[in-house]
Amino acid sequence: MKSHTPDALDERFLHLLQLDARAPFARIAEQLGVSETTIARRYQRLRGLGLRVSGQPVHSRVGLTRWILRLHTVPHAAATIAEALARRSDSSWITIASGGTEICCSINTRSRRERDVLLLEKLPRTPQVTAISAHCLLHMFTGASDTWHGTRFGTSPPAGDPDTPAPPVALDATDHVLLGRLAVDGRTPLAELATATGRSLSTVQRRLDRLRDTGAIGFAVDFDHELLGYRLAARLWLRVSPAHLQTVGKALATHPEIPFAAAATGPSNIVASGVFRDPHDLYRYTNEKLGPLPIDAFESAPILREVKRVTTP
Repeated sequence: MKSHTPDALDERFLHLLQLDARAPFARIAEQLGVSETTIARRYQRLRGLGLRVSGQPVHSRVGLTRWILRLHTVPHAAATIAEALARRSDSSWITIASGGTEICCSINTRSRRERDVLLLEKLPRTPQVTAISAHCLLHMFTGASDTWHGTRFGTSPPAGDPDTPAPPVALDATDHVLLGRLAVDGRTPLAELATATGRSLSTVQRRLDRLRDTGAIGFAVDFDHELLGYRLAARLWLRVSPAHLQTVGKALATHPEIPFAAAATGPSNIVASGVFRDPHDLYRYTNEKLGPLPIDAFESAPILREVKRVTTP
């Protein structure tokens, strides 16, 4: 396959995929004013450049607790530890920043035992780890997403008020099979899902609709932002007074530079990820968009290496 630099059509295609990751190519082609064959060819080409569509269980809707971990290591050990964390099925994004000695990662736990084994036993006993801080994710701000391709995107939230807590969605064996298959390929055809679950096409469609409508699953469109001209990624840590937490979080969720923003425990009670074209773009964003917000303290850490961007099964 020849190399291919993403163009304006590719960006529009990626944007429509994020709005509906399982949208038929025929519908996308109609929206973009090109043939279905062109879209299918573009999709395969982008896959060759690293595009991945995956279905991810939404932790707050399926009984999981998400932790944001900041690990500091001795020199030259961060890469090895980050790779080990990346092999865990309960980890999602993992990055290395701050001179190559800081790891930031996201871990989902289902029980107190799972949490304690990792946070109180395994990581503290790792001699190359010099400091650990664990921040429990409290709330994902509507509009933000875990991935980025250069334009604002996000899976539509479930019906109802996103700020009102809802009980976890009950999942059975069929749901878990669907989640497992969609984690590998979010665009797995309905017929393959039906074969994998032993259910009819109509039943699988109803199950998939339920997972989406209840917010139990979200779809990530993962693509290397550098290929679209965004050469600087950074983790942002914000300290905000409780009275302004929701205001600042919702503002961040409207910023196209911010694919992920969440309230968390710890001295920095908002954590976010940002993607920028260059250092000056980060300065402009800090000055023009963060400056007017009621933020008490701000820390940015350029990401040197993305070890893992989305959850793998």
